Amino acid sequence: MSIIQTPNGYSLDNSGQRVVIDPVTRIEGHMRCEVNIDENNIIRNAVSTGTMWRGLEVILKNRDPRDAWAFVERICGVCTGCHALTSVRAVEDALNIKIPYNAFLIREIMAKTLQVHDHVVHFYHLHALDWVNPVNALKADPKATSALQQMVSPSHPMSSPGYFRDVQTRIKKFIESGQLGPFKNGYWDNPAYKLPAEADLMAVAHYLEALDLQKEFVKVHTVFGGKNPHPNYLVGGVPCAINMDGDMSAGAPLNMERLNFVLARIQEMVEFNKNVYVPDVIAIASFYKGQLWGGGIGALNVMDYGAYPTIQDDKSTDQLPGGAILNGNWDEVFPVDPRDPEQVQEFVGHSWYSYPDESKGLHPWDGITEPNYQLGANAKGTNTNIEEIDENAKYSWIKSPRWRGNAVEVGPLSRYVLAYAQGSEYVTEQVNRSLGAFNQLAGTNLDAKTALNSTIGRTLARALESEFCGDMMVNDWNSLIQNIKNGDSSTANMDKWDPSTWPKEAKGVGITAAPRGALGHWIKIKDGKIENYQCVVPTTWNGSPRDPAGNIGAFEASLMNTPVERPEEPVEILRTLHSFDPCLACSTHVMSEDGQELANVKVR
Repeated sequence: MSIIQTPNGYSLDNSGQRVVIDPVTRIEGHMRCEVNIDENNIIRNAVSTGTMWRGLEVILKNRDPRDAWAFVERICGVCTGCHALTSVRAVEDALNIKIPYNAFLIREIMAKTLQVHDHVVHFYHLHALDWVNPVNALKADPKATSALQQMVSPSHPMSSPGYFRDVQTRIKKFIESGQLGPFKNGYWDNPAYKLPAEADLMAVAHYLEALDLQKEFVKVHTVFGGKNPHPNYLVGGVPCAINMDGDMSAGAPLNMERLNFVLARIQEMVEFNKNVYVPDVIAIASFYKGQLWGGGIGALNVMDYGAYPTIQDDKSTDQLPGGAILNGNWDEVFPVDPRDPEQVQEFVGHSWYSYPDESKGLHPWDGITEPNYQLGANAKGTNTNIEEIDENAKYSWIKSPRWRGNAVEVGPLSRYVLAYAQGSEYVTEQVNRSLGAFNQLAGTNLDAKTALNSTIGRTLARALESEFCGDMMVNDWNSLIQNIKNGDSSTANMDKWDPSTWPKEAKGVGITAAPRGALGHWIKIKDGKIENYQCVVPTTWNGSPRDPAGNIGAFEASLMNTPVERPEEPVEILRTLHSFDPCLACSTHVMSEDGQELANVKVR
């Protein structure tokens, strides 16, 4: 037995049964998790590993900073656009470029569209199957399901017994075909699934509805950015021109028809959030009231840069205010400054990278990305077939970012804890309304602090942020229309497009509330080229390995002391990790040990 006390308050015991989950995520898979479970099936140690290398920082060196957004946008195809937005913000910060008000509003609409799309897809298609049993839905009474739907969300139009009977028939045919697709390899007989059949049927119906709607939501990106995924961005503004009298057949200017199309998509998002998404999360949570409110704790330390100002370039008007809370003390919120080298630092003591002095962290402006892959002495397996990680050595391709030396959680839960603690009226109403509905359904009396600090709370915060973003977009659209009516059609500021107007050296930072949390890009420019570029992405914060002081990251902390009903079917681990919506799609290439080509793929 080896028990270690961490500085951030966790007691790690790496004896007991070691359970390995690899991969963890449903969409791209570059995450491994190992836990030690004691004789009572309680997790006493957790090790989170990023299993592939993201090399964009190296690729960007000596490139034109105006092109950086197009490269870093390819970091991820899920949170599409947020890296591009963060990149152009970093370059504009470095070169002191102020974008037009129309561009500010269009970027806000694009960013919030991404939040809604990403949150909806996350819950229904990447996370819901941790709670919902589609096989059990075959046992449901469609009439009783209709009654449940009308109780949970009476405004949703698709709620008749016939509708649910048709959905049930589709599920039956799908399962009988043997082509289970996303339902394959589920632990469908695990007693950790608590929903009655009618709730399962309702949730699967909404899974299918969300599948249809999500492709409509992202059409907003195609209007403003030309395509999705990876819509186009532009240093100095946005690439779409405004011509209210323009003919779309002659090009692609924004006219009233296109802007009304955008409003229609926003209204679809608003309705789905209010009528389906938020009610579903509350209803599903009510059936798990006794199981997970004490699990998934990771929000004692939270951090965010703040997001969604109502006044351009005025962070004091952020509708989701930033800050940091430590040790669960919601009465004290510390200011956060991504420029401060004492606040944001990355460590590599347990990461597969090299620093000159690995006992110290580096601020991203001075960051180094030098790979150094080596398994620890106590690891099991080989370099290419790891059986068990050695957490006392280097064990992840993720660095360890820390805020003033503290491991923090980032994401929608962090943003909602910070907003609630700072008295945001909209967020306070949302949280209190949701908890009231939950407490009524579940027969409990939970307060916000207890409810939010959990796996289910993390999932609820994501749904509430989606609802907030939908409502904010309506205001952004109205402001955009009014500004155009006032005679302003500018969408880009090209005054500093020519590198001859730039200083010899410059540095900047761009920050964004990405779907998974606080996202920052730091850039140094010298002689018109990128000298250094560093990205600290949300899953870097949450999925970080231990730092040299021994602090564990949010993924690892959230699993500690979680009960697991069947270690061989660890659905509880998946629930908690999926509640963060982990995204490690940051690799740029794969090569063999000796550098030989592994595959050659031709696309027709």
